[in-house]
Amino acid sequence: MSYVRKIPDWPEDERPRERLLRAGAEVLSDAELLAIILRVGGREGSAIDLARHLLSEAGGFRGLERLSTAELTAFPNVGPAKAAQIKAALEIGKRFRLERGEDSLRVHNSADVYQVLGPVMRDLQREEFRVLYLSQRNDVLANKAIFEGSLTESVASPREVLREALRLAAAALILIHNHPSGDPTPSPQDRAVTERMKRACEAMDISLLDHVIIGRDDYFSFADYGLL
Repeated sequence: MSYVRKIPDWPEDERPRERLLRAGAEVLSDAELLAIILRVGGREGSAIDLARHLLSEAGGFRGLERLSTAELTAFPNVGPAKAAQIKAALEIGKRFRLERGEDSLRVHNSADVYQVLGPVMRDLQREEFRVLYLSQRNDVLANKAIFEGSLTESVASPREVLREALRLAAAALILIHNHPSGDPTPSPQDRAVTERMKRACEAMDISLLDHVIIGRDDYFSFADYGLL
């Protein structure tokens, strides 16, 4: 016979969902928020017990983000449905951050770029190449993912980047991509692509303000190092 109390058996003022409805999501702990997504735990404990275990083993939400659905289902009491719920919730958070940044961001320096895109791109398992299109006042007109995969001159063609810049009447742009290795140091290929983009932008009278490479917990800015 199990003596584990399920969340519905708890006093109402202790249940995560009821606390959220009464006082707001900001009062809940990480485990309580994740427990709402999970809904149920297992025979060994409640959804909060399972959430605490997952966060502890993975190293927080960033760790969960790095895990594949197959890796998530390797945890006890996490099946495909729970794994999908976790990945969907994390993806919603990333997309919301991008929308919020695009709606309100005026870029002043590389730190502004990293503040918005660092949390979204630093834990990606594949390289992603993005472009921020800016107005004369450096307001963000659009934040576009151009492609995924290794950065090469053939893939990172200026044609698509500049086509969008002309459509938006952008005055400037910033290139951003991530290094899944975690080390943001630019490779010779990164430098070659940056130089090619710079020449193409100059021909169209569009300013290339920076190329920011995002690592695991840091970033590299071509502008900050005087490489533009």
